[in-house]
Amino acid sequence: MLVGREGRRRVVKSVDLASRKLGLRPGIPVARAQGLFPDLVLMDADPAGDQMGLEKLALWFQNRIAPIVAVDAPDGLVLDTTGADHLHGGELSMLEDMVHRMAAAGFRAKAVVAETWGAAHALARYGRAPVAVVSPGEVVSALADLPLEALRLSGMVVEGLAALGVSRIGSLAAMPRAPLALRFGPEVVCRLDQAFGRLTEAIVPVRPVVPVEVSRNFAEPIGAAETIARYIGKLVPLLCQRLEERGQGVRCLDLVLYRVDSRTEAIRVATAMPVRDVKRLTRLLCGKIETVDPGFGIERMVLTASLAEPMDRRQTVSSLISVEEADVSDLIDTLANRVGAQALYRFAPVESDLPERSFCRVHALAPEETEDWPGHWPRPTRLLARPEPVQAMAELPDQPPLFFIWRGVRRKVKCADGPERVFGEWWKNDAELTIARDYFRVEDTSGERFWLYRAGDGEHGETGSQRWFLHGIFG
Repeated sequence: MLVGREGRRRVVKSVDLASRKLGLRPGIPVARAQGLFPDLVLMDADPAGDQMGLEKLALWFQNRIAPIVAVDAPDGLVLDTTGADHLHGGELSMLEDMVHRMAAAGFRAKAVVAETWGAAHALARYGRAPVAVVSPGEVVSALADLPLEALRLSGMVVEGLAALGVSRIGSLAAMPRAPLALRFGPEVVCRLDQAFGRLTEAIVPVRPVVPVEVSRNFAEPIGAAETIARYIGKLVPLLCQRLEERGQGVRCLDLVLYRVDSRTEAIRVATAMPVRDVKRLTRLLCGKIETVDPGFGIERMVLTASLAEPMDRRQTVSSLISVEEADVSDLIDTLANRVGAQALYRFAPVESDLPERSFCRVHALAPEETEDWPGHWPRPTRLLARPEPVQAMAELPDQPPLFFIWRGVRRKVKCADGPERVFGEWWKNDAELTIARDYFRVEDTSGERFWLYRAGDGEHGETGSQRWFLHGIFG
């Protein structure tokens, strides 16, 4: 348990799962807890260290998930993922990835997407599901069965309401507002309105140390897409100029738009490599304007290079001396910001004789590998996700099949080449010690070419099932 001070009293600040099962809760006096369980292990709380750790975690999420991230003390973060969730495969996939990353780092976490900060805070801490997405309009019903502590009310207010027999948010929301405000002050009504979206709650995002940032304030609020695009075109050159002074290029760019009703809209674009090309960044940002809801108008725009990396100053080479290489990074960035970076990849060779293990997915702009697929045996242009069984007949074990039946179609073999014998990787799996495959390239009478193999050497049963499979198709 972690303990700290509230005035002159030493109270419990945090408990682990074992202490919670014993009935201990944060806020009880330390003397009472020790009287009940003398063998408790107590440690002094470090609020300053916890705050610093949350801020570092918020910066980590800001660079990878969403541009607007703030600390939700004492044990959480709040993110505005508007305009960024599609980069992670949607809201549910984004939450699952966040929880998985935290689990890999040794932390148990819960994540919720809701319309308001208050609702997300309540469901993440007091809801049952580790990951949840609350649809618009369902906040009231989702919060109804949660305890009053989920509303971030002070302990005195919760105790006062409990004395009246009110312990759930749904019961509290059904009570008249005027008597509540008269008896408990404005806190109860304020927290209810924040949770249900009647009162806005600004999220002040954390910022890394001295980010490259430019901003523009407007005397009259703007709202038209053409106007927003025009001012994006004015902010991006200023940002690129400051990046050039630092010798940096942007990898993650955030545009935060502050509306007159205290709400914020955000646009995030990412690049595969450091960039400070004005036209490219302007085009990427303007392509996301349709996701912005200007409301009653935008009064301020802030453009921030939330992730910047060193960028070399390359000397321009004359086209008379050498041919400039094609740059596809602009196309990669455009596609990645539309469909998500996970949807773009290329295949790279892996040192393995088994075809299904001889490649892996890498980033679309990953550096070229020195290894290549073996060239002494041709490989099909299309490799099936899983080898499909076929019916085939061969005269001898080392000869190709005379015919094969695949997907109900009988194909007579006109010519063939092989066999190419491939053995299992015995150093990975004991079951592959004796496994072998014989691959054949065959062409049927219609001119189509296929890649077939027999699971085994055709003679010894321990080498495989001796069945035939289709593994690839030649173009």
